[in-house]
Amino acid sequence: MVVSAEILICVSGIVALIWAAMNFMLVKKVTIEGAIKAKPGEMSSLLGEGDGRSPDEIVARLTEIYEAIYVGAESFLSAEYKVCTQFVICFTALVFVLVGLGTEWDYTRASLTAVSYALGAFTSMGSGYLGMKVAVYSNVRTTVSATPGPKGWTDCFNVAFRAGAVMGFALCGLGLLVLYATMFAFKHFVYKEPADWDTLTECITGYGLGGSCIAMFGRVGGGIYTKAADVGADLVGKVVHGIPEDDPRNPATIADNVGDNVGDVAGMGADLFGSFAESTCAALVIGSSLGVEGGWSALLYPLVVSSVGIFVCLAVSFLATHIMPVRKEADVENALKLQLIASTVLMLPAVYFASVYYLPETFEIRAAVGNEMIQLHPWSAFVCVGAGAVGGLIIGLITEYYTSHSYAPVRELADSCKTGAATNMIYGIALGYKSAIIPVLVLSSIVYGSFALCDLFGVALAAIGMLSNLATGLTIDVYGPVCDNAGGIAEMGELDPMVREKTDALDAAGNTTAAIGKGFAIGSAALVSLALFGAFVTRIRVASNDLKFGNGVNMLEPITFAFLLIGGMIPFAFAAMTMKSVGLAAMEMVYEVQRQFDEKPHLLDANPSEKPDYDACIAISTKASLREMIAPGAMVIFTPLITGIFFGVDAVCGLLVGSLVASVQLAISMSNSGGAWDNAKKYIERASPDSDLKGKGSDIHKAAVVGDTVGDPFKDTSGPALNIVMKLMAVLSLVFADTFYAINEGSGLLKL
Repeated sequence: MVVSAEILICVSGIVALIWAAMNFMLVKKVTIEGAIKAKPGEMSSLLGEGDGRSPDEIVARLTEIYEAIYVGAESFLSAEYKVCTQFVICFTALVFVLVGLGTEWDYTRASLTAVSYALGAFTSMGSGYLGMKVAVYSNVRTTVSATPGPKGWTDCFNVAFRAGAVMGFALCGLGLLVLYATMFAFKHFVYKEPADWDTLTECITGYGLGGSCIAMFGRVGGGIYTKAADVGADLVGKVVHGIPEDDPRNPATIADNVGDNVGDVAGMGADLFGSFAESTCAALVIGSSLGVEGGWSALLYPLVVSSVGIFVCLAVSFLATHIMPVRKEADVENALKLQLIASTVLMLPAVYFASVYYLPETFEIRAAVGNEMIQLHPWSAFVCVGAGAVGGLIIGLITEYYTSHSYAPVRELADSCKTGAATNMIYGIALGYKSAIIPVLVLSSIVYGSFALCDLFGVALAAIGMLSNLATGLTIDVYGPVCDNAGGIAEMGELDPMVREKTDALDAAGNTTAAIGKGFAIGSAALVSLALFGAFVTRIRVASNDLKFGNGVNMLEPITFAFLLIGGMIPFAFAAMTMKSVGLAAMEMVYEVQRQFDEKPHLLDANPSEKPDYDACIAISTKASLREMIAPGAMVIFTPLITGIFFGVDAVCGLLVGSLVASVQLAISMSNSGGAWDNAKKYIERASPDSDLKGKGSDIHKAAVVGDTVGDPFKDTSGPALNIVMKLMAVLSLVFADTFYAINEGSGLLKL
């Protein structure tokens, strides 16, 4: 007997939340006191020889650092989410008004779209906040688990990995349950007949819009925060004064560690939650006719794929913690990479059986161009989902090749530092451009194949397939910042150098897998954006009774082609604004750190008698990020609205296509350049002083630090946020499609 789709979705969501709670309890078992306070008469293995401090003093110091990071992250997210809440309340009202205007004041539809928007926004905020709390809670526990020997490798890896699993599974479970509960409520109380489910899916698009709006502010705000602190700390600390990274004498080091949590954890979580919500909404809108032919379970097929993914990711997680545990440095990267490969491979048979069980033997989808009805089969849907999953893995592995110091590109980049920072910059930018070639070819192949099989519905399914192992991807993404923080705490707590060596090895592998995760995110964002664009065209066709776009979108229309160029400009304007924001905030941070060094010269002593003012640097990052995130976010949100209202739907089509094409190339190149610069620096730091690369502290290393510093906003602010640019503009256009058409039959107020 086959389990119904409703039961599968609910059970998978609940299982994900339970699994997240179980992983949190395992992390909670690790205590600072238990690791530091060794047996009577023994020295803790975490303390270096000659360390005269008592265990109580070490515990107090680590607790002080942990609490400072926690309070900083908590205060920033509270301030950011306060701004976001005010925005959500205002924008919810705007959604109600504009959707009502476009549907001849259908108050039910306007209200439900506004409700789903608010639910998506607050679910995204809740997921990001939860991830931040867990990451901060786990970082010090990862530090104290890094004991000598194979057991230390196993323990510290497992703590960081399980912390990531809490975020990954909690976000997937919560997002899935809230989305299904919203759909069920709309069906049960309002749209009870299958003929009305197309309207239901249109109301649900607000859920994706809400998640994407919060992702924009989370990514941009968190990215500016973390990179302002990181760049400021690096420039004054490492480049000018030659003190190590995360040295407790550096006033910006706490802000730097706070930034890892608010940018790389909360921001990435909101980004991928938005991708999940938007890809699902696009597939629901394009495939809404499935409900008429196959019933409610068939309509829920996009959610079924995500549900199956949760079970697959849960099973695969045992590979890293139990079946093939990490026992040495070489095991770390292999364990993380195996997670992505195994989850992708196991998804294929799982999705095949789900397709056969939950889809009708044959079903029809209306073609995006013309009035032809395309007959599909479960196997064709499976092929599209599978193509997305495998394509995502290929993009991830190509990203690894260009960003890991295990391969030639990053090692060549490290060699370029021998002749200074300029050649490092030139080579790094070229590496980023080159790294976009294969991913774009892969995406093009996926789009062509899935469209040929299942029209636009196939593209939406490919996007869902690329995100089908989202729980695993998020687990690995959160793992990286936790390890980064763990290394910072070890340095600030002045523990045995062996601890920092272990956490740095974990972090280096995390940097590579984080780059792989960014590749997944960019690839899925491109497919999601295209699927949302297709859904927008479909909605305009329905609203106009095929008077608009019945034979496709004519890109040679003057207004369409003009806005194609404008759309291509938007990602560059966005990248410029966010990069400049990081630069301005970093300058403030540099001045503050240097001021403290000037006013407290003893801070630079080997054993300083003064303490830096960490709070001043935290305040600078907080104020700068909240101030600077408004302009780029507003540009992305209001550009499609202004375009649709004043210039019409033809202009919107050009805007969306131009933005998609430019964003995906720029996002890949910026993210990979930044990741390569970071790992080139780490590769040089691992070299011995008598080698060709001279190692840490040399002129070659200083050139690499400059590249890494420039690459920070490339890979952690502007690059990843471009994912949201293309998705948010597309989902906004979809939600307000009827509104745009209602204004002079899609010609806009200016009737150009």
